[in-house]
Order: sequence, then C-alpha cells, then structure tokens
Amino acid sequence: MQFRQTLVALSAGASFLALLGCACCDRSLADEDAPRGAFENVGTRATPLRLWVEERGRGEPIVMLHGFGASMYTWRYVAPALAHTHRVIAVDLKGSGRSDKPFDDKYRVIDQVALLKRLIDHRGLTDLTLIGHSFGGGVALALALDLNETRPAALKQLILIDSIAYRQRLPLFIRLLQAPVLAQIGMYAVLPEIVSYEGIYAAYHDPSKITLDAVRAYALPLYEPGGRYALLKTAEEIIPANLSALIERYPTIHQPVEIIWCTEDPIVPLWVGRKLARNLPDAHLSVLRSCGHVPQEELPRQTLSIMRKFLRQGRRMGPAVRS
Repeated sequence: MQFRQTLVALSAGASFLALLGCACCDRSLADEDAPRGAFENVGTRATPLRLWVEERGRGEPIVMLHGFGASMYTWRYVAPALAHTHRVIAVDLKGSGRSDKPFDDKYRVIDQVALLKRLIDHRGLTDLTLIGHSFGGGVALALALDLNETRPAALKQLILIDSIAYRQRLPLFIRLLQAPVLAQIGMYAVLPEIVSYEGIYAAYHDPSKITLDAVRAYALPLYEPGGRYALLKTAEEIIPANLSALIERYPTIHQPVEIIWCTEDPIVPLWVGRKLARNLPDAHLSVLRSCGHVPQEELPRQTLSIMRKFLRQGRRMGPAVRS
C-alpha cells in the first residue's frame, strides 16, 4: 500500500518520470543471447498493420502471446531460458507493446487470430507450440481451433496460463474500462503509470513483487497515439461474442495442452482452469500456490519448470492436477 501511495504522490512530478527512466533494467533481459526484434506487416498493402516481434534461439518454434494490458515484457523471466532449446517468438498483440495501435474497431479475439495466422504463414511455422496468458490464452485457444481446420500441420501443442476461456464475472478494473463515459474520463485523466500500476496491483498476489521497471514497461505503450484507445477497445471485446460456439469446439483440440494456474488468481478464477482441463481431450492442469494472475512474473522459476517438463515430455493423456 505504501508503494501505491508513493506512486500517486509522485504521479504529477517530473522526478517520478526521471526515476522510472533511470530504473535498472531487469537482468533477465540483459543476457548475451539478446532477441532479434523487428516490425512485421501482417496487414495488407493498402492497410498495413505492423506487429512487433522478437525472436531468439533455435529449434521447434514457440509463439508467446501476452495478456490484456501487457506486452511481451511479461515473458522476460522465462523466454531466455526457453530459447536454449527452442526458437522463441514473442509477439506484441495489436494495440499492445510496440505494435501498431490504429483507431479502428478490430480488437476482437478473432481479429488478433487473423493477424497471427498471417505471421505464422509469413514465417512458415510448423510443429508450433502456442503459449498464451490470460487474454492471450483466449487468443491461443481460438487460433488453435482455426489452425486445426485450415493448417492441421502447423500446431503441435499449447501451454495456457490463467487463460480466459468461459463466461465469468469480469474484475472491477475491466468493468470500469468497459463503462463508456467513466472509462474515457479515467483513462485520459491520469498518468499511464497510474493505470499500469493499478492493473498490476489487481493481478499480483504479492504487491511487494511489483517493480518500477514493470510499471514503466507496461505504461510506455499508453503514451503512444492510440495506446489508450486500443486498451479501451480491447476491454470492450475481451469476451468474444461467439464464445459459446468456441466453447463447443474445445473438445476438438486434440493436441497436448499444459494448463498452468494460480490458486489466488483474482481475475480468472481457478474453476476456469479446472473446467478447461476437463473439456480438452489431452490436457493437464498444474496448480501453483501463492501467486495471482501472472505466475510467469510472480513465480517464474516454478512456471518455467512446468513449461520445460511439458516441452520435454510432449504428449500427456487425460486430465490431471498437480499442485
């Protein structure tokens, strides 16, 4: 709570921005095997749309999809290690991170899927592992359903982390972002650092693990033209209109699926993960304690251990739970 009070008190001062600018970079990002980053146009010639993509490592490809209000920064503790054995491709979804943030209405799950399919085609990816967190997990599920129909050789397996999957009560901060007038006022009346911190605070089980580096990283895209607009539009569309039809098709995902969940997740509750594990034919649920909605940030070692074991062992048969 003291962190929050300090952040608010300094929000209008240049000293706070200077402090954020001087904050030390996370050591996990400063490894020798630095990622190769580039914009990739996944739009059309008439209407280009660039996604920021960072790649590192060699081997079978992994595509990593972040959650709502986040960016590929969320994978900072796990991506470098996964790159020791795989070709890791982290993507900033449309409207997030460094990717383009156009003032249009195409921020639905299905819109993100269409862009990612073009990325997969452009790079000729096969035997692909999709890793999706939260909103990115919902995108990964929809993308898996699409790929299984249109490019059956593309997808090998999935890892879903505290993923949206069913209709649920949305957390208060997302419901506020969906309120037409209130959201506009709130989003443009405060500094992005405040918006960023409130989102992280809602997602973490242990607020003492929140760093100024993380606050700054998640706030920076909101300073870009279209940044706040994109966040609001994504919040509006966070639950797909065709969700019921997607849910009916979950049992057709035949690939192995590792599901990772936190017991104290306040945003997407554990019952979602348990139900998903029952409805996917070849799924395994791993439950982590003492973390909230972002285990890859709060418990990165444990999360990475589960990922590595799944990637080594491959196929799992039948639902199971590990705590």
